[in-house]
Amino acid sequence: MTDWAEIRGRFAEIEGRVFLNTATAGVMSTASKDAVIGHLQRTDQLLGSSLLEYFADLDRIRGKIARLIGAGADDIAVVPSAAHGLSMLLSGMDWKPGDKVITFDFEFPDSLYGGSWLARKGVELVKIPLEELDAHLDGRVRLVLISALNYTTGLRAPVAEMRAKLDRVGALLYLDATQGCGVIELDMAAMQPDVMAVHGYKWMLSPTGAGFVYVRPSVREWLEPNIIGWRTHVGWREFSRLHEGTPELSSTAERYEACMPSFPVYYAMEQSVDLMLELGPAVIEKRALELSGKVREGIVAMGGSVANPNTPLLACSLPGVEAGVLAKKLAEQKILVAARQGMLRVSLHFYNDEDDVAQFLDAVCRV
Repeated sequence: MTDWAEIRGRFAEIEGRVFLNTATAGVMSTASKDAVIGHLQRTDQLLGSSLLEYFADLDRIRGKIARLIGAGADDIAVVPSAAHGLSMLLSGMDWKPGDKVITFDFEFPDSLYGGSWLARKGVELVKIPLEELDAHLDGRVRLVLISALNYTTGLRAPVAEMRAKLDRVGALLYLDATQGCGVIELDMAAMQPDVMAVHGYKWMLSPTGAGFVYVRPSVREWLEPNIIGWRTHVGWREFSRLHEGTPELSSTAERYEACMPSFPVYYAMEQSVDLMLELGPAVIEKRALELSGKVREGIVAMGGSVANPNTPLLACSLPGVEAGVLAKKLAEQKILVAARQGMLRVSLHFYNDEDDVAQFLDAVCRV
């Protein structure tokens, strides 16, 4: 039986507040912050003499991330943000005039900007409701961009179903799991996106700059790096005799890492991943959905509505209530939520509890 009160106690910053805003930025555990300080102290003591050890640590962390999402360590590259992963894919594709990119209503700007930027190459961006996907799939579609959880509506992407449809027209699938990874189960073996990018500062409860990208093995066969640096060559670990010719690329996703990573943020992320592996992705998702279900029931009982069920990211509407005003009034009571596109966004993680839900619903009633 999971002791959720003990787990919550590992996140000291939420004490005395009702924090229902992980979709904006997650809370780091005490262990994550201690890991950053520990690394910096170690660096001071060793003065650069253990740089290869840091890379070995990064390989260990890469393996843990892979376990969390049902992938292999060779499939994972660390990157500073999801935008890096998307840009890597967009710049590595051989675009032709008339090609088409599909994304969806209320998608995060990364997908909208990335797709529209290709217009200079004659590529058409089509933004549609998800339910209209079938009608737009044809031989012109090269790529579909979607988030694991829609940042506005909480809609959960039907990735496995989309994979089968896209295979029929030979299109690629890019998944931005910045919203979702760490709170919902993601299994790359079952879902098979071509590229999935995650910035860990939300549901992965990590600092900004701690991100990673999953690259499907078949995609690594043709997708070249868009950043070239001293770690591009497969033999970069030979510090004493670095290669001086044209780099030979690794067959693993490490080929996309090129430069020096920010080690402190990944030591922090490791603590989050360890906790998520300890609890188990299925247990985490179940807990978050139980709590969000209680929020949804309360909102509906007040005469309101929630855009999508069965998600830890709820887009709530209440008759006659302006979401931005309500969010500000709740913040005055140390109840932290967000307003997006005219809806009140409530996002719950495993460190939340039933008391958070009760205080939120009571405050909404009073406000």
